[in-house]
Amino acid sequence: MRKKDSRKRQAKILRVFRKIHRVTGATLFIFFFVISTTGFLLGWKKNSNDLLLSKTYEGSSIELSDWLSLEELHKKAFGYMKDSLPDQSSLKLDRIDVRKSKGTVKFVFENYYGVQLDGKTGDLLHFERRRADFIENIHDGSILDNFLGTNGYIKLIYTNVMGIALLTFTITGFWLWYGPKRMRRTAKT
Repeated sequence: MRKKDSRKRQAKILRVFRKIHRVTGATLFIFFFVISTTGFLLGWKKNSNDLLLSKTYEGSSIELSDWLSLEELHKKAFGYMKDSLPDQSSLKLDRIDVRKSKGTVKFVFENYYGVQLDGKTGDLLHFERRRADFIENIHDGSILDNFLGTNGYIKLIYTNVMGIALLTFTITGFWLWYGPKRMRRTAKT
């Protein structure tokens, strides 16, 4: 009788885990699809032949003492952006990426555009559409924060929900694989 009760308990646990697995998957299907697709694209961004992320161009000097000041480079970057996108009335800088080893400074703007400048001369090396940044913002949910102006709260909730969901899938998926093996083993003894 004891073996039969144990088997029933294991079967019940298995049904609960199957239901949790199914409901979580059905509820978050779209989010998992978006995360997997964007994650795949982000994995390929450096190998996309400049489609998702442009290569880093080389400037004329890697010696910082030869470079223009960051303020001068900043002014030039804004000038190049305004020349390239005249309809952009309010440009907001997201970040500055200094690549000393390449002699390059990248200015990345919130509108998913960027410019690469020669650190020494300030000459424009490359003007780019930063598709990988857009994809990354979709991937981590920050695109909704940017759109709604919620200061990172949507991204925080989104990443927590998706992290907990992935953990739930891992645990329930393992149990759905291991549980039947365990039941068969206990049935034989």
